[in-house]
Amino acid sequence: MELFKGRPENEEGRLPREIRTYDLLDLLGIEYFRSDHEAAGNMEDCNVIDAILEVVICKKLFLCNRQKTAFYLLLMPGDKKFKTKELSAQIGSARLSFAEPEDMLKYPDIEPGSVSVMGLMNDKDHAVQLLIDEDVLKEENVNLDTVIEYKKNGVRHNFLDEY
Repeated sequence: MELFKGRPENEEGRLPREIRTYDLLDLLGIEYFRSDHEAAGNMEDCNVIDAILEVVICKKLFLCNRQKTAFYLLLMPGDKKFKTKELSAQIGSARLSFAEPEDMLKYPDIEPGSVSVMGLMNDKDHAVQLLIDEDVLKEENVNLDTVIEYKKNGVRHNFLDEY
């Protein structure tokens, strides 16, 4: 696996939602690095990818309330346990669960296994609220991932506190 700076030179065979990710990062003037690789099936695979990117693993969870009227994208450290009860109390939601695949496609235009903060650029109705664990904000670089599953591209940058 190799580390590359910026967008791929050849965009052939890449999905439009991946190209939109690079377009947005470039438009915002954000320097980023990527590594083309197979889909990561578990946290051990993520460890290898994130070591190449020199970033800390970041879990990205797409959640909703019971009524499916509120959607959340949670970024948290990969080694931190997700505690539904605690987060529900913090945000004032009675009960949180993982959102359905059709909701993932509807709002941030992402597929299961491809949850990414970059998907929020596709949420034209602003239906998804971004929640960031304070431990993630302490990191210099985070793995954002682009918005595809079969060939994820890790993107690193410490822009969460800039934008």
